Amino acid sequence: MDKVFSTRLDESVAQRISGLARRLHTSKKRVIEEAVTLLESTLGESQSAVFLDQSFGAWKRDESAAETVEAARAAFRQSFERRRR
Repeated sequence: MDKVFSTRLDESVAQRISGLARRLHTSKKRVIEEAVTLLESTLGESQSAVFLDQSFGAWKRDESAAETVEAARAAFRQSFERRRR
C-alpha cells in the first residue's frame, strides 16, 4: 500500500520532476522513487541497514532498565517536591 507524502517543493524542482516524468514516459511518483533509490545507492546505504547500528549506540547502557526507571522516578519526585515548597 502506498503512503501519501506531502511536501512543499521549490517551483523549479517541481517543474524538473514533471519534465523528467514526461521525458521518461512515467509518473512523477516513479521519478521520485527512482531518485531516492539512486541517491541511497550512491551513499552506500542499503535498504536493510540496521536501525540499531545507526543509533550510535544510544541503546547500549551501563545500567539496567530498572535502574534507569528508578533514576527517572527519583528525579520526578525531587522536582515535584521542589515545586510544592
